[in-house]
Amino acid sequence: MWGDAFPSFLIGLREGLEAGLIVSVLVATLVRAGARSRLPQVWTGVLAAIALSMSFGAVLTFTAASLSTTAQEAFGGTLSIVAVAFVTAMVFWMRRSARGLAGEIKEKVTGALAMGAGVLVLTSFLAVGREGLETALFLWTTARAANESAGPLTGAGIGLALAAALCWGLYRRVLRINLTRFFTATGVVLIVIAAGVLGYGLRDLQEGTVLPGGTAYAFDLSGSVDAGAWYSTLLQGVLNLTPAMTWLQVAGYVGYLAVVMTLFVRGVREQSGAGAGAGAGAGAGAPAPAGAGAGQRVGAGADGAVAGGKRAAAPRAAPPADPPSARPPAAEPPPTLTTAPTPTPTTAPTLRRPAWLIPVAVVAVPALLAGLVVALADPKPAAGETVAVSETGCGQGFTAPEPGRQDFLMHNTGNQTSEVYLIDPTSNAVYGEIEGLAPDTTRDLVATVAGGTYAWRCVPADGKAVTSKAVRVGGAAGAHAVVPVSERDLAAPLKAYRAYVDRGLATLVTQTGKLSDDIRAGHLGTARADWLTAHRTYASLGAAYGTFEDFDQKIDGRPDGLPGGVHDKDFTGFLRIEYGLWHGEPAAGLKGVAQQLAEDSAGLRKAFPHQDFDSSDLPLRAHEILENTLQFELTGDTDQGSGTGLATADANLAGTRELLAVLEPLLTTRAPRLLPTVDADIARLQELLDSAHHGTGWTPVDRLDRAAKARLDGATGQLLEDLSPVPDLLEVRKSA
Repeated sequence: MWGDAFPSFLIGLREGLEAGLIVSVLVATLVRAGARSRLPQVWTGVLAAIALSMSFGAVLTFTAASLSTTAQEAFGGTLSIVAVAFVTAMVFWMRRSARGLAGEIKEKVTGALAMGAGVLVLTSFLAVGREGLETALFLWTTARAANESAGPLTGAGIGLALAAALCWGLYRRVLRINLTRFFTATGVVLIVIAAGVLGYGLRDLQEGTVLPGGTAYAFDLSGSVDAGAWYSTLLQGVLNLTPAMTWLQVAGYVGYLAVVMTLFVRGVREQSGAGAGAGAGAGAGAPAPAGAGAGQRVGAGADGAVAGGKRAAAPRAAPPADPPSARPPAAEPPPTLTTAPTPTPTTAPTLRRPAWLIPVAVVAVPALLAGLVVALADPKPAAGETVAVSETGCGQGFTAPEPGRQDFLMHNTGNQTSEVYLIDPTSNAVYGEIEGLAPDTTRDLVATVAGGTYAWRCVPADGKAVTSKAVRVGGAAGAHAVVPVSERDLAAPLKAYRAYVDRGLATLVTQTGKLSDDIRAGHLGTARADWLTAHRTYASLGAAYGTFEDFDQKIDGRPDGLPGGVHDKDFTGFLRIEYGLWHGEPAAGLKGVAQQLAEDSAGLRKAFPHQDFDSSDLPLRAHEILENTLQFELTGDTDQGSGTGLATADANLAGTRELLAVLEPLLTTRAPRLLPTVDADIARLQELLDSAHHGTGWTPVDRLDRAAKARLDGATGQLLEDLSPVPDLLEVRKSA
């Protein structure tokens, strides 16, 4: 989070300081001119600029949400390039304009005072609005790059708050800042950050098929770099450097950095040389005016506006008295005439405009305009036609839809509950589905339509599928579809995995029998080693937990929820023996528990061939095994004293690897890039687990240092994220 927060913090600090300095100059100039009554006009313009910036951010967010995945990538990549252009222009503009900024603003304020209230509002609005729009665009871009908003929003908030505090200090003259050095230093850092945003934007454009080379990688360090490590998070959050980058990303990053940084540094040197020359010339003749030196510091106050340099310390000279000859002669009073009183004309009372009207209007108008833009952009799917569903007909009323996100109103006119699928009839791939559409009910099915062939397939409760007539949609292909999996497709993987479990149970019976013999003989040291071996064997069979039914609680149940805790009579199995072996219990007290474990293991092996193993459990367990590992083993929740939680996690990883091996043929055809990514994640996690294995011992979870624990959690979390599509890809669908 904090790595993602830094770029937004810097942009919030810099843009906030720019806007704050402008406001400080406006306020100080008005106060010095004795026009305090005009201050509300400045704040009205500032409020309007803030409202416009927030509305702009809302438009970006909600407009992008209405696009397809490919269009979102293209949209985000384009705006990333635009954000880089804005930031680059801002960096160079502030480098050139920092010294003369105050004088320029003062001239505009002086003109605005003469021209009326509206011009003063417009002056402050335009001055602050530009900074606000740049901030909104860059913040949206960084949030999209980070795939989360908490870090970027937090960073921007802290940066803006710090900028406000600095501007208050400048206005009150309690601190001074060398703005030339500040904008130079932050400019260098922002150029580096903008190079990363450019690289990210180019990658988005490649994924959106706008630019080529999406699979031409300059390097791919995914298998050797820990994506969850603190340094990886920092590099990705601040610099947008990722373990895998394409040649186009690298070329854009390096090219931008080389060209822009060279021009910026050259400009800084030329400006410093010019400032030094001007200072030397001033020293040889008349004193240089305030603000001309390159290293001037800036402050502002109610009696001295920011002027790009030091406030003049000399007191103001009194205006010279006019000479007598220059004074006009006193006018003679005109003669007094007596006239009849002139009646005073009666005028209608003037209605004063409420003070709150303009501030409310400047906030409401941008918000209403943003809402109108979002509504016109149609973030909701287009309302489609009503499609009738029944056990005898499917897709009645279906015509070729327009490309884009469509909302089909599915109405069941039959007498049976039906499953409804929008499919590609040539491959049976599913674009969208509704499960359990009851008779005489209507539900929405939202799907993204692109170029291709579409048809409806309805599967009523009696199981006899009905398919509609296919329609053709023109245009480029691009809609995401999942090729369905049937129980027949999962039959071979299920058979292979059942054989694996059966072999593992045979080994478990032998190992738990030896463990029982060790404890009966009083060989507790040997029993500890044999306990770990047997427990790792059981942990490697994780995908079958749901099938083991009550045996799982008997063999590997936790004491959670038992009235007596670890001393409860119903606490049995591996964890009960672990508690006794590592808490000094005598062998006599563990004999019965060990014998019961051996009998339960034998009973499970005998019952397993006759138990139902739901084929849909296989893809679910591919994700759930390691989810349980992260929840229990890596938190130490299941540890009863042995400190072998990482050994159990290692066994769980082995079980996951075995499960993916039997599912590989189905996954490869549906998601070719998924397994290579997952294999790299597994290798990374395996390496971390191996580093905690020392001979026959394992480092306990609670003895891992903070960095090692973070790496382990990060690698497991990344693997879980990459495994998350498996259940959906291999879900058994009746449309198959």
